[in-house]
Amino acid sequence: QTGILDDVALNLPALVRSLKLQKRAARVGFDWPNILKVLEKIKEETKELVEAKELGSQEKINEEFGDLIFSIVNLGRHLGVDSEEALKKTNRKFINRFRFVEDSIKSQGGKIENTTLEEMETLWQQAKNS
Repeated sequence: QTGILDDVALNLPALVRSLKLQKRAARVGFDWPNILKVLEKIKEETKELVEAKELGSQEKINEEFGDLIFSIVNLGRHLGVDSEEALKKTNRKFINRFRFVEDSIKSQGGKIENTTLEEMETLWQQAKNS
């Protein structure tokens, strides 16, 4: 273990590990100076992901998608957001809203498999506003 990142545990959840890697690198000055630079990086990574998709290489798509997630974790760090906790909360919110959609369709005697995306989106918006 000679490098600054060497002792960041391999068995951590990926979001937590990326945050720890970024914090460690930032301690020695390897960091964006402000949020605008992080947002520019996210824009760049998004563009690269679109380009990878257009090329059709799944390996390149996976790589660029990982880069984008890493950059978003970096944005969270700059904003003081715990990415792992934020994603857990969003997962719970998604589950609750999706259950609302399912329950609404069932209460109307329908089946979700027979519901259009537009109908589900209308119910989704209702869930968001309730």
